Amino acid sequence: MNPALLAGLRVVELSAYVATPLCGLTLAQLGADVVRVEPLGGAADRTRWPLSDSGTSLYWSGLNKGKRAIAVDLESEADRRRVADLIVDGDPCVVVTNTSRHADLGYEALSARRPDLIHVLLDGRADGGAAVDYTVQAATGFPLLTGTGTEPVNHVVPAWDVCAGLYLAVGLLAAERHRQVTGEGRSIRVALEDVALATAGNLGYLAEAQLTDHSRTKSGNEIYGTYGDDFETADGVRVMLVLLTERHWQKMLAATGLADAFAGLSETLGISFATESDRYRHRDVISPLLARWFRQTPYAEVAETLTRHRILWERYRSFAELGRDGGAALRELALFGKVDQPGAGAHWAPKSPVQVDGTRLDPRPAPGVGQHNDEVLGR
Repeated sequence: MNPALLAGLRVVELSAYVATPLCGLTLAQLGADVVRVEPLGGAADRTRWPLSDSGTSLYWSGLNKGKRAIAVDLESEADRRRVADLIVDGDPCVVVTNTSRHADLGYEALSARRPDLIHVLLDGRADGGAAVDYTVQAATGFPLLTGTGTEPVNHVVPAWDVCAGLYLAVGLLAAERHRQVTGEGRSIRVALEDVALATAGNLGYLAEAQLTDHSRTKSGNEIYGTYGDDFETADGVRVMLVLLTERHWQKMLAATGLADAFAGLSETLGISFATESDRYRHRDVISPLLARWFRQTPYAEVAETLTRHRILWERYRSFAELGRDGGAALRELALFGKVDQPGAGAHWAPKSPVQVDGTRLDPRPAPGVGQHNDEVLGR
């Protein structure tokens, strides 16, 4: 089966950084022809860290795999006209961008020439103002619940950028579906701020703040409303444990041999561990007993025991460990394929997480600056 479900979809991407390039990457990994438009010399994110030993941006090459690239003088009206012609001429096109700087490359100007155009725009704020992931984080409450200290902690993963990139792709594909049915184009807009607030609302954080007097506090690796925490084994290995259901709880009691101990605590303290809420409410009773078992048990035995009992757990790993020995751990995963990135070298890079009939397109290198000018623009 051919996993290139989006073969034939033309996408022109005028963007930088994470969200919009991720949208383009998501489409390219499903077979779309994505052309990234950059200024002469390359976009600002072409040199963003992490870098290879030779100075190539591994960040940039990761988010732009499998695309074509052209470089033009975006301050030149003539060059912008060439980009506009690329968009409006030929088969129906989709524009993905995070800038409204040039009106002649905006939705109104382009759709006047090509009514079936789909134009997808990422804003920072809902009012069109500027924002990035880490400033949006600060405004949405999550850093005040992250970590264990008193100071706010932004999460390392640019989660709102990632979510926004996927929302852009969803909006784009919904518009493409509409275009196939009606022949009409659409203007799609997503604000980074809206993505974060919608997520907080959909997960109940904002409703809880409006409807109750509950005040959440930082809790490290504990999981709000259920039982989860991290533990250290006898030989110093750190693992994360999650017990979501009564079945998980019973399996953990069997695995650790602590059923009698918890039954005694339940009777002595007059408490129950029967439900998810009970276990969260009494986590300060549960964790010390589990911590003792982990401290007395070597990692190899912990791994064998928890796996045999089908308990949700995992060992903490560093990126360095995952990439060790030429990515030996990644080589075993169907998600990864070998790609030889000019300026960086051969390494294991991810395919799309989406499997189509059990298959995925192999990863392809990211393009060089203006690499496809001749074949795309004829110069």
